[in-house]
Amino acid sequence: MRTLYRHARLATMTDERPWGWVERGALLVDGERLAWVGAEDTLPAGLRIDAEVGLGGALVTPGLVDCHTHLVYGGDRACEFELRLQGASYEAIARAGGGIRSTLAATRGASEGQLFATAAARARSLIAEGVTTLEIKSGYGLSEAHEARCLTVARRIGRELPLTVRTTSLAAHALPPEFEGRQDDYVDALIAWLPAQVEAGLVDAVDAFCENIGFTPAQVERIFAAATRLGLAVKLHAEQLSNQGGAVLAARFGALSCDHLEHLPAEGVAAMAAAGSVAVLLPGAYYFLRDTHLPPVPALREAGVPMALATDHNPGTSPVLSLLLMLNMACTLFRLTPEEAWRGVTVNGARALGLADRGRLVAGLRADFALWDAEHPREIAYRFGHNPCRRSFHGGVERQP
Repeated sequence: MRTLYRHARLATMTDERPWGWVERGALLVDGERLAWVGAEDTLPAGLRIDAEVGLGGALVTPGLVDCHTHLVYGGDRACEFELRLQGASYEAIARAGGGIRSTLAATRGASEGQLFATAAARARSLIAEGVTTLEIKSGYGLSEAHEARCLTVARRIGRELPLTVRTTSLAAHALPPEFEGRQDDYVDALIAWLPAQVEAGLVDAVDAFCENIGFTPAQVERIFAAATRLGLAVKLHAEQLSNQGGAVLAARFGALSCDHLEHLPAEGVAAMAAAGSVAVLLPGAYYFLRDTHLPPVPALREAGVPMALATDHNPGTSPVLSLLLMLNMACTLFRLTPEEAWRGVTVNGARALGLADRGRLVAGLRADFALWDAEHPREIAYRFGHNPCRRSFHGGVERQP
């Protein structure tokens, strides 16, 4: 079935012109792919078209990509939110046994069905805003069985909901209590789990939390070496709370992305630029933690490092379920332009996941796109607190928000 959607304003996110803008455009969808995209008056003669749908001048963009989430977990951490408002730091809460370890206990105590139900509800909130692809990290199980269970739930979300899910093993998220004082032993253990995760088809990439309350660069290097031997892509929580040299390390392994980056130094920017790694900016965590140390957006921009945006949805530091809100926060807090922000949730978000088949409206790519009640994408970055997504398509199949 080849369906032509016509009379649309297209923000294709290609590089030919700002926004890849086509004022009166059309898209020809053939199954899961875009067969043709362009201005209506350049539609080639002789194309096979089985059906036509008029869009009434609606704005059409690529489907959104949320390239950094921790969607599968049990419980919440509202009590820690209150503690932080009373002056406790993220690091102090973590060292006192809160933080990730608190979610670890709740996640281990939840059934697989409970984890799926809560994670699927979160995913549906993102779907309603036009998200067609997202990443889900593990990292709240922190044992072989519990990490595999979280990754299994993430894969199930991709099978049962109308979106693409990429899974990332983040066992190097925190030290579980049974390994207290034996961090290197835990690194040995999580490295030993990886082959089984790969064999079971549970994992697309490997991540780690390289931080003074997380894992050292030397430990991360061992994890990344094991991952690359298995043919897995790597990415890194880098330079969020301090400069650990994580971005330089990740770039040596050709990391898909380095994420957070509030304390990224000049050498990290240069290393990422040389490696082609994407800078994933997470304004939700920056806002929620009341951080004041901005990521070096001007340096990233000058070096040509692609910048992506994501919700970083997690229970402790970014309990946000709106990628549209991240557009506004990235502009207001990080001073991205609206077009940079939009590229961050489309083409660069896809690039951060190693996916070249989406994020733009181009013939041959996936037919993942969204329709909006707006004249131009900048309006969606400007307004916040509402959802203008009219409807969206995942692999050519329409979804209702």
